[in-house]
Amino acid sequence: MAKSQHIVSCFALLFLSLATPSVASSTDSSVLYHGCSQIQFSPNSPYESNLDSLLTSLVNSATYSSFNNFTIMGSSPQDALYGLYQCRGDLSMPDCATCVARAVTHLDSLCHYTCGAAVQLPGCFVKYDNASFLGVQDKTVVLKKCGPSVGYDTEAMGRRDAVLASMGGAGGPYRVGGSGDVQGVAQCDGDLSASQCQDCLSEAIGRLKSDCGTAVYGDMFLGKCYARYSTDGANGESKSSSGGSHHSEGEKTFAIVAGLLAGVALVIIFLTFVSKIISRK
Repeated sequence: MAKSQHIVSCFALLFLSLATPSVASSTDSSVLYHGCSQIQFSPNSPYESNLDSLLTSLVNSATYSSFNNFTIMGSSPQDALYGLYQCRGDLSMPDCATCVARAVTHLDSLCHYTCGAAVQLPGCFVKYDNASFLGVQDKTVVLKKCGPSVGYDTEAMGRRDAVLASMGGAGGPYRVGGSGDVQGVAQCDGDLSASQCQDCLSEAIGRLKSDCGTAVYGDMFLGKCYARYSTDGANGESKSSSGGSHHSEGEKTFAIVAGLLAGVALVIIFLTFVSKIISRK
């Protein structure tokens, strides 16, 4: 009986070693950029209470929507709060919720007690402030990253320009494009109007093309939108952001875990049955 219990324990450890990496890899929690306001609030103040409510609303909303914004009006004007989150367009709801929760955790550690903060992860963006920014256009460059140049290659640059042009001419707030080994992704925050979104993305795509030149990959994040492109093998992060590989990762993880649980349960039942027969004999 003790031996059978030991075998069961080994199977349980095997299950944990297989399941844990799958769950952890559902979203990337690395911080691409963040910003904190200079003004701080006092601990245990009404502002802190309102901020807790706001961040909780953002995290809860991300379980069923890829974008949302909230406004909390305090008892005084200085206690008012505005916030939003935006998940990448190809994320599943489980991955979106996980990403927003992680972003909120980063905000608490990176911008402790600040009246305004923003953080961009590969899969989502979260921002709050005591001054309203909702629906306001912002084309300020907050992050520009260009890969190494490999010299001018007519075919490669042609594919890159075709991808950027296709994203610039597409509709909607989330856009992807691909041509050969070049992949691209662009997105604007959901609080912008269609015309504001197009204006912001045109700016980001234009800057990406002019500033990164012949780079093998490029990232251009503005205040309310971003555009990225990559060549196969050049920048894994940009490439992963442009594809749909994360679209059903949450569902795949659930299916794998459920299958492993069922397998472990069958093994336990079988070993229990065998141990009973042995003890009778």
